[in-house]
Amino acid sequence: MAVPKRKTSKARRDRRRTAKSRLTLPTTVECPQCHEPKVPHRICGACGYYNGKSVMVVE
Repeated sequence: MAVPKRKTSKARRDRRRTAKSRLTLPTTVECPQCHEPKVPHRICGACGYYNGKSVMVVE
């Protein structure tokens, strides 16, 4: 059975693990109020609405 000759360093291990996460773009959905793209489950930065209610006043 194959056995590693040297211990894998934390930097090398972490670099390998993060390479896969850089491939995906963040998900965006359309705001039902102003139809601007926004991150799901967050307040819309353009109109300040969340879940059909005005949560924040945007100038």
